[in-house]
Amino acid sequence: MLLTNFALLDVAAGALKSGYQCLIEDGMIRRLERGRIDAAGAEVIDLGGRTLMPGLIDCHVHLYRTLLPPAPVMLPSLITALAGQTLRGMLMSGFTTVRDAGGADFGHKKAVELGYFTGPRLFVAGRAISQTGGHGDPRSPADTREPCACVHLTAGIGRLADGVPEVRKAVRDEIRLGADQIKIMAGGGVSSQSDPIDNLQYSDEELAAAVDEARRARTYVMAHVYTAEGIRRCIEAGVRTIEHGNFLDEDTARMMVEAGVYLSPNLVCYRVLAEQAVALGYPVGTEEKAREVLAVGTRGLAIARRAGVKASFGTDMSRTPHLMGDEFLIRAEVLPPADNIRGATLIGAEVVRMEGKIGVVAEGAHADLLVVDGDPLSDISVLTGQGTHMAAILQGGRFVKNTLAA
Repeated sequence: MLLTNFALLDVAAGALKSGYQCLIEDGMIRRLERGRIDAAGAEVIDLGGRTLMPGLIDCHVHLYRTLLPPAPVMLPSLITALAGQTLRGMLMSGFTTVRDAGGADFGHKKAVELGYFTGPRLFVAGRAISQTGGHGDPRSPADTREPCACVHLTAGIGRLADGVPEVRKAVRDEIRLGADQIKIMAGGGVSSQSDPIDNLQYSDEELAAAVDEARRARTYVMAHVYTAEGIRRCIEAGVRTIEHGNFLDEDTARMMVEAGVYLSPNLVCYRVLAEQAVALGYPVGTEEKAREVLAVGTRGLAIARRAGVKASFGTDMSRTPHLMGDEFLIRAEVLPPADNIRGATLIGAEVVRMEGKIGVVAEGAHADLLVVDGDPLSDISVLTGQGTHMAAILQGGRFVKNTLAA
């Protein structure tokens, strides 16, 4: 397949470039050259002067959808069916790669790879690991029952582990089950009922044990945490990516840069929860917590940018994939368009450890590509609206959406 007549979005340079052609073979970008490419037998596709850019990367999503009215608890079969619907919605929004932050497992990943589900390339964390009473404990304050081993199947995205031996065993088990990375709940959460946001969860020894197990398995730990104090504990333990981190301060941001730790802030999800938490099936009180996080809004992201923290793009979305692109609009309050896009391309590729393979239009990269009506560098809204402004979406060199001839 030979793509012609497009403006190339160079995400590293933050500029549009003209006069290029792009040859795709076996799902990869084989040649990208200014001028004419001679490729006998290739199907020539004229992109009509549109923008050609890399597929987007969301580094914090959830496929697991248990809190959906009218049933507070649903069977795994129904949850899986909903995950398939969510995956398709994400891909149709231009996200050709996503990192699941708890809930999705190796089976979801293989379902996409084998073509049973249409969706983004998946990096899964399996079940998030939580202390008793932590953000991954699905029980309400009125529930006095001890959780059974199967609690994750019906009530949440996590598993409980207390003490260093249990944490080590849980990490080893998730790796055995095919997790690409390990998710640790290291602080309080918005949607959980028993833990304020500023709770510090897991001891230093437990955090360090999780990191040690992950490192020896050649992977890493991503940590759910909001406050600056909580972030510092995670950095000291060796955590690689901070999830949320909205209450970041200047000193902690500098510490992140020195340690090479990534930030995966999420903003749009709190706007959705502040308005729709009850309708989406979340516990009473979720709206208040969401408004608390929303109030600091883009401040933490602005602090990260000034300090030089590498911040990936993340939405924390599961039930409303059609709103994922709105994260760009909120970030646009503090980020220039090029930085906004880099978070969802170059930096995202670093987070999932696929630099040069995704998040770029370059020779040797996977042909995960978007054909966009308009220039995202001058109007970031062309990346919103669940692909409204995307004439075509390619994943692995195959069209999953193509309205070029329309």
